[in-house]
Amino acid sequence: MKQLLIFTLLLTLTLPNFGHAASLEVGGWIPWWQDEEGIDSVDRHLSDLDIIYPFVYEIDDDGDLIDRANLDSRDWRRLFRDAERRDVLVMPTIAWFDGTAIHDTLSDKDDRVAHIADIVEMVEDGDFSGVNIDYESKLAKTIDYYSLFLEELKDELDDRYLSCTIEARTPPASRWREVPTNIEYANDYEAMAEHCDWVEIMAYDQQRVDWRLNQDRQGEPYIPVADVDWVEKVVELALEDIPANQIMLGVPTYGREWTLTVEPDWYRSYENVQAVNLPEAEDIADEYDVEIGRNAAGELSFSYFPDDSPYQILNVLPVPDDTRTGMEAAAKALLFANLTGLTVPVNIVWYSDAKAIEDKVELAEDYNLKGIAIFKVDGEEDSKLWQLF
Repeated sequence: MKQLLIFTLLLTLTLPNFGHAASLEVGGWIPWWQDEEGIDSVDRHLSDLDIIYPFVYEIDDDGDLIDRANLDSRDWRRLFRDAERRDVLVMPTIAWFDGTAIHDTLSDKDDRVAHIADIVEMVEDGDFSGVNIDYESKLAKTIDYYSLFLEELKDELDDRYLSCTIEARTPPASRWREVPTNIEYANDYEAMAEHCDWVEIMAYDQQRVDWRLNQDRQGEPYIPVADVDWVEKVVELALEDIPANQIMLGVPTYGREWTLTVEPDWYRSYENVQAVNLPEAEDIADEYDVEIGRNAAGELSFSYFPDDSPYQILNVLPVPDDTRTGMEAAAKALLFANLTGLTVPVNIVWYSDAKAIEDKVELAEDYNLKGIAIFKVDGEEDSKLWQLF
């Protein structure tokens, strides 16, 4: 018995602890462009989820709702039945990215009323728990019309839920070196807190938006999906207008590949090549025999010279002693640029994994937020992610 107790204690101490507070709610978006894989992944991890967001509805040029994934299909309906048995909410997302069209619709009373009726009909016909509104690229002049739209939509939904996806707002002193006198936003945070049951903050696609962190991280490539230090700034600013128990913190499971332009003494600019998921990123690293490293943002990244690059010859150069793992090719490009005065392109892959998400989960717990919303669940998320819940 004594030996068994000792063995159990040692096992407890040596196994990694991925568990987090059960009170933190977890939501996940299933994207229409990879819905079969997303449905399968969600189905296998339904016990870890509290909310499912089918990311499937868009608005066409006529202002009509378009279902990009056929939610009436057998696989979707089966998932919805399983979710209902487990008391998991199903909240389809309506995504709209045309700022002018959004303004024209919401600023016209008749069009706005008709648009709300279409949404309510969709929710009732599908017997959904509610709806998630994700209207992006809005114009600043739409701000009050959007708030009015949310107020009227919430009234028409009766006892069904309304959640609202909003941009990650960087504090002005970190967004601009010289803060503008008049800052115009397209979302009224206070009004959204009043009319939406909760909000999902898209705390990702940070890239180069925070000049202070860009400066703090200078000396090595820096193009994050979501640096946890930036995410904390976003959360603290949001909490000035939105109660903690109404905030679902959006966390990414994806990344991007960039072409980094390197000039003497600095990493000058980044051009987007493609979005990548973890398996694709790992395949690229394997193809180019590159070691993946943990970067300054707490995410994963690596750099390399593509096969068609004449600068592949730079792989023979030495690497400075303080080079971060994964950034060897970028460091060699900088060394060559400094020696020759030439501009050198190098590719960099930067993405989020379970460890990076765990940092945000801990942040959500520290600030007593309602929960986290995963973008996206498509079968290509880091499988270790599910050990966090």
